Amino acid sequence: MIELRGIRKSYPTRSGLHTVLDGIDLTVHPGEKLGILGCNGAGKSTLIRILSGADLPSAGKIRRDMSVSWPLAFGGAFQTHLTGLDNLKFVCRIYGVDYKPLIRFVEDFAELGPYFREPVFHYSHGMVTRLAFALSMAIEFDCFLIDEAMVVGDARFHEKSHHELLHKRKDRAYILVSHDANVIRLYCQTAHVLHEGKLHAFGNVEQAYDYYQGILHQQPHLALPVKEF
Repeated sequence: MIELRGIRKSYPTRSGLHTVLDGIDLTVHPGEKLGILGCNGAGKSTLIRILSGADLPSAGKIRRDMSVSWPLAFGGAFQTHLTGLDNLKFVCRIYGVDYKPLIRFVEDFAELGPYFREPVFHYSHGMVTRLAFALSMAIEFDCFLIDEAMVVGDARFHEKSHHELLHKRKDRAYILVSHDANVIRLYCQTAHVLHEGKLHAFGNVEQAYDYYQGILHQQPHLALPVKEF
């Protein structure tokens, strides 16, 4: 289980402290498929980095009884001056895992060809996404942190991602963050909405969907085109 209690995250600005997360409470159970909906800039990436341990809260307590994946799909998690292979070594070193048996899987899954041994700053967005998902799947975790970009790629990659995450690891928990309510409806059993620093919990995905649509209706400038599945 993962528990967050009273999590607060603030950043200093010229006009004073800017609070991104304000008193976040969250519990994730083994095997749970949890979606977190939020508009761009709502603090989703900050919350995910705190969940993973890549960032620390300004206040609050975190308890992790499950292993949690590195937030590769989120800003700042890749070492862009390193090659794809070196990023694999870096992540494996963090978790105390031998990288050598994982090279073939990551190479085959990410389909980067010779770019696997080139610095990541040369990669396209799609290449970064494929490498991120491959590295996330290469190490076995109890809970995976997933960005919507990792599940809505081209059809073939989408099918591979489905198989790895939803079939081979169907007993694992994952947290999927998105601004697209239909992505959450497709992949998640429960959902929360992150809005103005607060995390609003709901009993089911449809309740979260309705609440989120209400936010977009009240603030149409936040709405983005919604994909239909």
